[in-house]
Amino acid sequence: MVERDYRFRPMVEADLDAVMAVEVRAFSHPWTRGIFAGCLKPGYSCWVIEKGSRLIGHGVLSAAAGEAHLLNITVSPETQGLGIGRDFLQHFLDIALGVKAETLFLEVRPSNLAAIRLYESMGFNELGRRKNYYPAVGGREDCLIMAYSFEGAGPWEE
Repeated sequence: MVERDYRFRPMVEADLDAVMAVEVRAFSHPWTRGIFAGCLKPGYSCWVIEKGSRLIGHGVLSAAAGEAHLLNITVSPETQGLGIGRDFLQHFLDIALGVKAETLFLEVRPSNLAAIRLYESMGFNELGRRKNYYPAVGGREDCLIMAYSFEGAGPWEE
């Protein structure tokens, strides 16, 4: 097993400047600082990835009533393609399983082919599409709704 040189830890308010620095480099239409600050309240599971003293990614998950929703998962552009996103996604799958979620949902732009390939390789399936959901350069872009089913995966299952 390859030892990784980064770690996951819970996000805190002091991380927001570094989170925003990654977010604006990673997306044409990034989340706002206010959205991240709001997610630091109870009901959300907010995490960052650190490599040394540098923040290289972040993510937000919400869970309730047997469902989990991965609201944001971001790895800095300069560290994409190294398996960090796969590890981070597995981290969120483990959290969702730990809170006994039956399904983990996420939304992704159809143009984000690398993310879609990652999600599919980890067992996510496309459930549907929301038309004109995301703002995009020159208009709007659809949203793919994807889900991972934990059916039979939890220790509470018979």
